[in-house]
Amino acid sequence: MITEGRFVLVLSCPDRPGIIRAVAGHLADAGCNVVDSQQFADPQTRRFFLRAEADPPPGLEVAALRGSFAGVAHHFGMSWSLHASAARPRLLIMVSRAGHCLNDLLYRWETGVLRADVVAVVSNHPDLGELAARHGVPFKHVPVPPGGKPAAERALLDLVEAEQVDLVVLARYMQVLSDDLCAELAGRAINIHHSFLPSFAGAKPYHQAYQRGVKLIGATAHYVTAELDEGPIIEQDVHRVDHAAQPEDLVAAGQDVECQVLARAVRWHVEHRVMVNGNRTVVFR
Repeated sequence: MITEGRFVLVLSCPDRPGIIRAVAGHLADAGCNVVDSQQFADPQTRRFFLRAEADPPPGLEVAALRGSFAGVAHHFGMSWSLHASAARPRLLIMVSRAGHCLNDLLYRWETGVLRADVVAVVSNHPDLGELAARHGVPFKHVPVPPGGKPAAERALLDLVEAEQVDLVVLARYMQVLSDDLCAELAGRAINIHHSFLPSFAGAKPYHQAYQRGVKLIGATAHYVTAELDEGPIIEQDVHRVDHAAQPEDLVAAGQDVECQVLARAVRWHVEHRVMVNGNRTVVFR
């Protein structure tokens, strides 16, 4: 449940004594009531991660709390952000021809499960324009002809800037993004991959899985980086199959898992539950 005025504080910093006391003390001194707090200290990277939700006293705005907390953050060398819980991040969804993940995300958005604003659907093919229109979402056809990727990516970045997009979701968008675009969207672009990583490379991955007699169909949602399908993993899941499953059965099972994994990853991101920890992520449930 979203409470009006509630905010979310997320932070990471080098681990050392006194962080929790300093954060909790500052919030208490400001009159805030902490209603949920989760933290994790990574023994390998020696970094500390924290996510806290709190209700401020009447009249205290998030902007004012940001200003007062800056001193604490500087003292501990924190990477941090403070968000109003009621704020709705702005999403741009990218697709190609497969519509299962897009349809699932739009349904979750329309029913209020995904608390965000879907500002546009972008595709390198026109196929899913009607699906976007049925949900009342603007559809942008941005073709990527041979040699046309730079122009297409410039158009995408122009749209991201114009619409003040917070997160780009690659919902089975089948174009490889350039290194420059990956760098521009670092930490704010999520991709869904059709198996655990590493995976069956190339075309028809489920048919390759069938030929190998796999017993698990999986999906992986991760942040986009210049290293193809090597970005920090946010969520994974599997569906068990057996010897009787045909390729079309694997496709159907895989699509179901992809929808669920991508939806969870996007929801956790917009709720500020995911923090990058080197090549991995910390995900507060």
